[in-house]
Amino acid sequence: MSSGITFSGFNSIDFGLILNTIMQAESAPLTTLQKRQTTLKSQVNNLGTFSSRLTTLQNAAAALSTPSDATPFKATSSDSTAVSISAGSSGVAGRYDISVTDLARAQVTASANAAPDANTTTVATGGSITIGSETITVSSSMTLRQLSDAINANADAPARAAVVQSGPDSYKLVLTGKNTGADNAFTVTDNLTGGAFDLEFTDFDDDGVTGDDVEDNAVQAKNAQLTVNNIAITSAGNTLDSAIPGATITLLKEDTGTVVADVSADASALKTKLQSVVTAYNDVMKFVNDQNAATARGDQAALGREALLRSVKGALRGVLSDEYDSGGPYTYLAQIGLEMTVTGTMQLKEGVFNEAVKNGTSDVARLLGGLDGDGAFAALEDLVKGYTRSGGFVQSAQTQLNTQVSRLGVQVDTMSARLAIRRAALQQEFTAADAAMSRLKSQSGSLSQVQL
Repeated sequence: MSSGITFSGFNSIDFGLILNTIMQAESAPLTTLQKRQTTLKSQVNNLGTFSSRLTTLQNAAAALSTPSDATPFKATSSDSTAVSISAGSSGVAGRYDISVTDLARAQVTASANAAPDANTTTVATGGSITIGSETITVSSSMTLRQLSDAINANADAPARAAVVQSGPDSYKLVLTGKNTGADNAFTVTDNLTGGAFDLEFTDFDDDGVTGDDVEDNAVQAKNAQLTVNNIAITSAGNTLDSAIPGATITLLKEDTGTVVADVSADASALKTKLQSVVTAYNDVMKFVNDQNAATARGDQAALGREALLRSVKGALRGVLSDEYDSGGPYTYLAQIGLEMTVTGTMQLKEGVFNEAVKNGTSDVARLLGGLDGDGAFAALEDLVKGYTRSGGFVQSAQTQLNTQVSRLGVQVDTMSARLAIRRAALQQEFTAADAAMSRLKSQSGSLSQVQL
């Protein structure tokens, strides 16, 4: 530790070394406080890690805490290029014959004539064009590209505009509906004026309005038409989430004959979810065991002495080994393959699990989610939530430690200030002593030269 002062060096006394030695001794209590503060901060961080692992376990349990969550479904299509299907947790097992007559279409209306270019020739200097109920007013010279941009700048317009090259020196304005379905058809009223090129739209019935006749449009807006198990269904879009309970179908082709869609319980997905719980539980137990081992080695920052960890360990074992009235054949998690090992970890025995779900997953789902949300994993989720929630056990422990850290911080600051004053006083005393001794040496040298 540097003294911050320079002594004469004439006196063979290293006052700097003396000062540092004294301050080192007097700073011992401060060092102890700082080490204690660092230890407590490490414990707070360890509790944060513990909370994170518990939260992972809580989320894994929540994914299986209701009967529907614990009954994942899968869906397959006999022709996924024509009809694709996916199923959610509320699916209903069954086979569905799907026949698509028409896909839903968005209206496409193109200009009847073509401009010689997109970016040079003026197509309007004034007037307006009305698409649906939206009017785009022209107040200056516009090319075909600029007119397209002006239409797209109107967010409420029912169609998007594009400039399409239809041939050499041939460019058309193409309007495409933003949404499919017959109800999303639109009309076009062309009141544009001026310009070197007179943009026109087809008006088959000659009523001054384009789009109200099928002959006016390149593609007519229409609804999807299909049958599901011979029940006729009409949809404005090609993605339907209510035609099959708990499933979503997407229509991709029409007139492809009958497509068979199968919805069934997905034991593989259930097993994956269960394995997530196993992994999360084992991570929590590993943290607890690692902390206990670190404490045994003398690591003061470890949490092995925390009653909180022992509480979690015992509570988790209890809820996972408890009996649950599922209303089905399974009342213990071990009966579906979830069991504790001799080392305290959890494992999923695939043979036992496969036997439990060989006739479906509903019985397993009742054990995990319960009849009214009171199953094994609902209980597990609630238990862990008591530790991880705001104001829960883990946060309370962190708050107590942070309070101690803050108190120690005040003590450290106070003691540091006091030691700084003490050091300054000693420096002043030693400087004065050094100066006095230097004067005495000087006087002694002068006296020794006097001849008696």
